[in-house]
Amino acid sequence: MSEKVIVIYSGGMDSFTVLNKALAEGKAPLALSFNYGQRHKKELDYAATACKQLNVPHKIVDISAINSLVGGSALTDDIDVPEGHYEEPSMQQTVVPNRNMILLSLAVGYAVSQNATKVYYGAHSGDHAIYPDCRPEFVEKMNDVCAIANYSAIEIVTPYLEVSKAAILTDGLSMNLDYSLTWTCYNGREKACGKCGACQERLEAFRDNQASDPLPYE
Repeated sequence: MSEKVIVIYSGGMDSFTVLNKALAEGKAPLALSFNYGQRHKKELDYAATACKQLNVPHKIVDISAINSLVGGSALTDDIDVPEGHYEEPSMQQTVVPNRNMILLSLAVGYAVSQNATKVYYGAHSGDHAIYPDCRPEFVEKMNDVCAIANYSAIEIVTPYLEVSKAAILTDGLSMNLDYSLTWTCYNGREKACGKCGACQERLEAFRDNQASDPLPYE
């Protein structure tokens, strides 16, 4: 019987690759997406479509009430999404306070209830400059806590923690993944903006892999 694992699945290209990596490793993933009050739900629609195609059980949980506690981000409030490269200081406006600790805590609880052994999420080295909750020291400490927080120890798994988005894409392309099933843009318009940090890093990854992004851009 395949090992059951939880994959925190945003609908973006990183978590899409993580989900497929878990499948390729012979795991039995349960995909878990969160509506945390982000400025658009387009990524959640993409997540649902991908899981349906992959035949992966998928749960979307509404935790948008936390916005009354952890606001102040361009991803959740009426603040313009900054344009520019992903690692520029202006991108700190996209930090949602304590987001990954909250999401991981909920995912670990779900893992315990489902008799799963691990929780996967898609942190990578490009996140380190801006997002404290994607850094190796955070993952290390969360693993320490999740080993003792329940009767069952749950491992936090970050397959791409030390590599770039371009390297994640390289791995995904080697698995022949269809990235038209993913949404990365911080804006939720009909087409991706191509200007926000998330779009720029995605496009950079495709350029580095000498590949074409299947998403339409403004």
